Amino acid sequence: MAHRVTLITGDGIGREVIPAARQVVEATGIAIEWEEMLAGEMAVEMVGEAVPEDTIASIKRNKVAIKGPLTNLVARGWASPNVTLRSKLGLFAQVRRARYFDGVPSPYKGVDIIVVREATEDTFAGAEQKVGPDAAVALKFVTRATSEQVARFTMDYARRMGRRKVTVAHKANILKLTDGLFLESARRVAAEFPELEFNDRMIDNMCFQLVKAPLDYDVILAPNVYGDILADLAAGVAGSLGLGFGGNFGPEVALFEAVHGTAPDIAGRGIANPLGEILTASMMLNYLGETQAARAIEMAVAKVLREGKVLTGDLGGRATTAEMTAAIIAALN
Repeated sequence: MAHRVTLITGDGIGREVIPAARQVVEATGIAIEWEEMLAGEMAVEMVGEAVPEDTIASIKRNKVAIKGPLTNLVARGWASPNVTLRSKLGLFAQVRRARYFDGVPSPYKGVDIIVVREATEDTFAGAEQKVGPDAAVALKFVTRATSEQVARFTMDYARRMGRRKVTVAHKANILKLTDGLFLESARRVAAEFPELEFNDRMIDNMCFQLVKAPLDYDVILAPNVYGDILADLAAGVAGSLGLGFGGNFGPEVALFEAVHGTAPDIAGRGIANPLGEILTASMMLNYLGETQAARAIEMAVAKVLREGKVLTGDLGGRATTAEMTAAIIAALN
């Protein structure tokens, strides 16, 4: 029986990399019934809403979705589409993986870091307001329930993925109540997983250590804002933001997306690196239980990068999105 998956093309290079990922998934032979829905700038243009209720209903019905990057529409008076999706779907944990592949120009060989980001609270919850004409304030909101929930998800995920160490990033020395609560919650939950090595780093030192000695890190848990920054940093350490992939998880729904953004500077030119979205599709297949197909995609990506004959601009080559996609499909076969 075919898997039903909600498909959101998104904005910018999403219109190029999502079709690429779809082609690769279909080349594996796995039966997917795609339900195409709207979100982001395209949704505003077509139906006058950034995240239509039909899209939310589709994801809740299908339980699994994959999407391209979405334009941040806050400056136009809309709430962030990404924040809206996470909030309405209860997606409390965002998992982003940064993996080094042979052939990628990076001095850090062997990096394979998973960043788990709490995705619904912190200052990204959007609770901010003006205080007179010349000042503004943002609320940093942290709860014990959500902090323990994402910590337990992280520990369990690390164990299931065969990882051995979890590091919590925080600034509890200054933000004693908010980051302090997050750290306290993580420590409490970590005690339930004695087989995992557990430690913590202040966020500034965490960034320094990621650049200095990334191989020392395995799984990193962080509050919303820090996690957003660390995921991009980890992708850069691994070689390219275009290779970062991940998913958002809630109690009943999973929404998969690449790490990169809409890249408006190259959108529509057919030169975007589709590998982040292709690897995201692999992660989705693994979640659906199609582990053999997921592994085949990862191996195909590794083969193409190792050979170095077909590389997009961010990886030092001149290949187009279509050429990279064709190379992955050829490697699959």
